[in-house]
Amino acid sequence: MSDDCLIVEQDGAVLNVTMNRPDQLNALNPALVDALRELFVSLFWRTDIRVVVLKGAGRAFSAGLDLKQDRKAPHERTVTEALVSQRRIAEIVNAMRRCPQPIVGLVDGPASGGGFAIALACDIRIVTPRTKMNAAFIRLGLSACDIGVSYFLPRMVGSAVAADYMLTGRFITADEALHLRLASRLVQPDEIETAGQYFVGEMLHASPIGLRLTKDALNYAIDAVGLEAVLAIEDRNQTLCSRDANFHEGITAFVEKRRPVYDNN
Repeated sequence: MSDDCLIVEQDGAVLNVTMNRPDQLNALNPALVDALRELFVSLFWRTDIRVVVLKGAGRAFSAGLDLKQDRKAPHERTVTEALVSQRRIAEIVNAMRRCPQPIVGLVDGPASGGGFAIALACDIRIVTPRTKMNAAFIRLGLSACDIGVSYFLPRMVGSAVAADYMLTGRFITADEALHLRLASRLVQPDEIETAGQYFVGEMLHASPIGLRLTKDALNYAIDAVGLEAVLAIEDRNQTLCSRDANFHEGITAFVEKRRPVYDNN
């Protein structure tokens, strides 16, 4: 599939997704917001896709909400209209976390505001020296707590560090992202695609159900009320995986020291 603002290409079990507004630094206009939301919502039902790779075209990941497009002034909107508009974009990150496929974010260049939120909603982030990320909302007369940033960032870097960046809106550089463990790799721009493919290849060693349930359990475990709740989720997952036909293939491939060949169904 492809659209003017979002390019979606399937390569076997991998979906390559490109935000395609390079002249606007992939700023989130209504069309791109709708395309991203609809894509990630649809992935909940896709068993043929095992991993998603997300990037921005050109020299930016995403500069955030497109403020240059014509839109109603705040006083011209009803509360209902404003809330619906807010939820249209917020649902992107909710759908990203809910979709069972791990998402590898190739965060090259600026990732600000909504772009920052989308980067944080990825499971793995790879950055380059020109990457810079920030909660830009607070510099625009809004709260920095938007589109899931106040959920993701404190859980990733701790509340004190999150407060530093969110209360000031200052940029997180690539080196800082690596130091804070927001990023898994720091590579040169011409190496980011290869770095992404490395993670994709490693993930495809997992069985389809094992990969999906691991992301599922990680989502639950981070907010679990205690160890017993996490163990219950893990027990469920291992029982389901062990009853899957691909479990035998995984064991056999391990013993034979070869790459497993899984059935996606």
